[in-house]
Amino acid sequence: MRIHHTAALLGWLLLCGCQSAGGGQTRREFAQALDSGTNACRNNPAYCADMAVSAGVRATAQAGASVAGALQVMDAAGQARLREILTKCATQADLEVNLRMLDGKTPTVQQCEEQVGTNASGEPITRAMRWGQEKHAVALRCAQALLSVERPGGFSLEQRYGYDMKTGALRLITRAQAEVWLRSGQASQLLGTLVPDVVIHLGDPLKAEAVFDFKFPCPVSNPPRWKRYPRNHPYVEKTQGQMYEQALGVRPWLIVPILGAAP
Repeated sequence: MRIHHTAALLGWLLLCGCQSAGGGQTRREFAQALDSGTNACRNNPAYCADMAVSAGVRATAQAGASVAGALQVMDAAGQARLREILTKCATQADLEVNLRMLDGKTPTVQQCEEQVGTNASGEPITRAMRWGQEKHAVALRCAQALLSVERPGGFSLEQRYGYDMKTGALRLITRAQAEVWLRSGQASQLLGTLVPDVVIHLGDPLKAEAVFDFKFPCPVSNPPRWKRYPRNHPYVEKTQGQMYEQALGVRPWLIVPILGAAP
């Protein structure tokens, strides 16, 4: 089963030709837990002090958002093209990290669930979360490279948003501001913020045209799904996808290796 999966990945990537540099940090989806180290940081600020984020990729993409040129509203073909590009990036990331960290094999349930550490609050960090964050970082670098050609100035990566459910007000939160809060012991300021992986726009990240999140299920038999927020969270009982749609006004897509996009 693992051999067939790796062979399929290699064949698929030879056809798609997507490229990026290696390296990065981890991401993953449990049936009843946070789907990645990155999502853990997004939804529980205690993780942020322990897990690095792909800062260089985010800074570059956010800088590109300020130089939007003659961008046009996407039609159905344009949307499909973006989903294809991001699927290539997710598939490459899955293969690259599996080759580098698992000798090309797909991880087992036991490997995915193995605990490798704890965060500042004593909550477990698993191998699945580590691998997932690595894949997430590779996928973002790939997205940065390809979208810079496909849609220069018309996308943002890991843009953080503040959202007021009562008023519907949406605002941008810079990486610099988030880091100030973390360094000054105000990580709680990040609770309830939204951080989609990829937002497509016409030059203004507050006016989204499309929203995408990479998901790397571990094990691969786990169905990709939007995380549901836990108790004591501002968005309790809502899913991540529901909040993206409510705040940004467009239906978001999950991007999964090989399988592609799903709402």
